[in-house]
Amino acid sequence: MEGLVMYQGAFANKVVWLSGHTGFKGAWLAEWLIGLGAKVHGFALPPPTTPSLFDQLGLAARMHSEFGDVRDLAAVDKSIQAAQPDYVFHLAAQPLVREAYASPVETYAINVQGTIHVLDALRRLNRPCAAVFVTTDKCYENREWFYGYREEDPLGGHDPYSSSKAAAEIAIQSYRRSYFQNSPIRIASARAGNVIGGGDWAMDRIVPDCIRSLSEGRAIALRNPHSTRPWQHVLEPLSGYLLLASVLAGHGNPALNRYDPRTAFNFGPGPDANRPVVDLVEEMLKHWPGRWQDARNPNAVHEAGLLQLCADKARNELKWFPVWTFERAVAQTAIWYRDMHQSATASQAGKLTRSQIADYCHQAGASLLSWAA
Repeated sequence: MEGLVMYQGAFANKVVWLSGHTGFKGAWLAEWLIGLGAKVHGFALPPPTTPSLFDQLGLAARMHSEFGDVRDLAAVDKSIQAAQPDYVFHLAAQPLVREAYASPVETYAINVQGTIHVLDALRRLNRPCAAVFVTTDKCYENREWFYGYREEDPLGGHDPYSSSKAAAEIAIQSYRRSYFQNSPIRIASARAGNVIGGGDWAMDRIVPDCIRSLSEGRAIALRNPHSTRPWQHVLEPLSGYLLLASVLAGHGNPALNRYDPRTAFNFGPGPDANRPVVDLVEEMLKHWPGRWQDARNPNAVHEAGLLQLCADKARNELKWFPVWTFERAVAQTAIWYRDMHQSATASQAGKLTRSQIADYCHQAGASLLSWAA
């Protein structure tokens, strides 16, 4: 990131309260924020996997890391009041569709009540703050349409995970209208597609499942090889979250002021990245050779077959655009894991992660994107 002034210096020396910093996306965002000069205060449960990107990056020693549960309103309120943040990014969630089927009450408690707890704590914060609440593309009522869902399309969800995220979006909208219309606290929500990238070690997700199989020389079992998703590297939505937060705080192109950013935004790839699972896997195998097998189960729980996002609003109102192609995103993901597998050094994860952030930012700058120029 050296040599680039990103987000007009919006995060330099600013306090950022980040929930979910021990998870996959949260750890990437924490690393990027540290590189931007932010003072990051993380709030999350202990890392959910072993290994975890949080541990691999050594984040505990490089930021304020607090273990806490978003289901505990008093703990959330105490943490936010102690941090007195300039920015809030709420990423803490139960993020797995099939886990939500097994534990629906816990999923709703974390994804809905946890979001409300962060909103309510912000209601008592007596200072300006820009807050981005991260949900998912699965918050829409999925009708297996071929066009991308837009922010004004109906919310819903067939399964507990999807509906919990839709309910969280409704709560965010309600709090924004009820408490933050004329407040120095400005909030928005962000909905992203399926993200990939190095350092995701979760069970029951396609990329880490692939990596475990490849590492052990087994065939990759695909339970939904022809399901389509809007694949994007984790850095794509994170760049959108950072841009949205900076605009909420008053930074960015003055021409953006004609729009009200206190709303919902999709951050998804271009149409060419809406690919079936098998395309993702075969692209990965170009960088780490292996094989896959069809493991479809007709008695499996329901998962969306076709899902696409339309990110025109983010492009038009925020001037946000994807940086990496589908092929580049998959290559960077496979290379991260492959090099980690081949390396015996504890510092390799940090080197790979920071190098990919730098490469992404330099390409964004070369493309004259406003946040990186």
